[in-house]
Amino acid sequence: MAKEKKDGSFWLWVIASVIFRLVLIYFPKNLNLASRPEVSTPLTSLRRLAEGYWLKQSSLSPYAGSMYHGSPLLLAVLGPLTTNGIEGQPNNLLCSLVFVIADLVNAILIRAIGEKLQIAYSQSLKSLDLYTISKSSAILPSRDIAALVYLWNPFTIVACVGLSTSPIENLTILLSLYGACTRMVPLAAFGWVMATHLSLYPVILIVPVILLLGYGPDTPPRKLFLHRRCDKIDDNASSDRNCHQGEAVKQPELANVFSWRSVNLFLLWTIIWSLYVLVLCGIYVKQYGGLGEMFRRTYGFILTMQDLSPNIGVLWYFFAEVFDFFRNFFLVVFHMNILFMILPLAIRLNHRPCFLAFVYITTSSMLKSYPSVGDSALYLGLVGLFVNELAEMQFSFFIFCVYVGVSLLSPVMHNLWIWRGTGNANFYFATAMAYACLQIILVVESVSAMLNHDRELRKLSTAAKLQESSKS
Repeated sequence: MAKEKKDGSFWLWVIASVIFRLVLIYFPKNLNLASRPEVSTPLTSLRRLAEGYWLKQSSLSPYAGSMYHGSPLLLAVLGPLTTNGIEGQPNNLLCSLVFVIADLVNAILIRAIGEKLQIAYSQSLKSLDLYTISKSSAILPSRDIAALVYLWNPFTIVACVGLSTSPIENLTILLSLYGACTRMVPLAAFGWVMATHLSLYPVILIVPVILLLGYGPDTPPRKLFLHRRCDKIDDNASSDRNCHQGEAVKQPELANVFSWRSVNLFLLWTIIWSLYVLVLCGIYVKQYGGLGEMFRRTYGFILTMQDLSPNIGVLWYFFAEVFDFFRNFFLVVFHMNILFMILPLAIRLNHRPCFLAFVYITTSSMLKSYPSVGDSALYLGLVGLFVNELAEMQFSFFIFCVYVGVSLLSPVMHNLWIWRGTGNANFYFATAMAYACLQIILVVESVSAMLNHDRELRKLSTAAKLQESSKS
């Protein structure tokens, strides 16, 4: 009965979030969110997509000029929905409905991922005789908390109502993670290929996706399982020599054995989906320069940082001030910063691939060329999946307060700079710097809290073994 009551309250909150979005859709002119640099970027703006589709309908290249830099497939899917607008503006109602549905599906996927994580994690703790510490929240399970955090996050709401294509990009990322958690290899490959196609930065998520397919969902450190199996073998009169030679690993009951078959299938399906996407894009842009022009206008636009219009990132201000002689050097430095973090984090957090995906998404959101609040909506939803593990995280209240402060100060500083003329670019850039520092603190503190949680599990496992040996 308690579980049914919790499920009922969860779906009531979901329906309320959908109704709230539909109400806000009818006030687009008053809210004016589509013009906010925190919401719409050159890659996620629906107005730019509408302009690209208008160029396509006029027998011109959708990449003519400097307006549209997105995927041809996204243009083909969402473009027809923008043709009924008034005075050249997109049809807000139809497009907003698509984004509301995307947000709803994203929340359901986050909840499904959280359920898989809870089941796998509870089974792992039970096998370590630590099942008593695997308690759900007193109010709602972590999967429901994560889904509701995503739905009711102000960043998610303004990205949806502000006609940003971020919900579509988030959908592809979550499809990849869900497919990997459930070992649905074609779905995982499709989500990863589409996420990389729509925005270049999700390419780094191939590491947590492969770890999910190979090892399964997040578990305690695998050394705990190995030691547990060794102890059980010792208790059954097996020799220490066999344990140290690795015979314990061959035991069928040992969990978390890497599955190369799933990974190989994933790579095969990735090639298939990539070729399929390239063929469709090639057909769509055949008469407009082909795939070469598409890559130059999409990935090239992202990597070369051609548009220096203000956003909530830090790169636009830096490259507006840097000398052209050093521009290419710093472009390489900033983009390589993301790549340098992949291997160390993967080595340290390989037993927690979903949490690793959260860290990668947060890092790329901080260092990408054109960030938006839609990126923050995704990683803040994913962090809700680990509320139990991150319960001891320090500075959580400080992080929350700074998020609120930055969200309020950013539009104020932008208004003082652009419209009132009583400020300058430094006013707005200060909020962008605070936002970047906030994300750094979030990553550092969350990783530290997760590692401390693993150390606590190791201590509890050792204490449990000592207690068992004393009883015997």
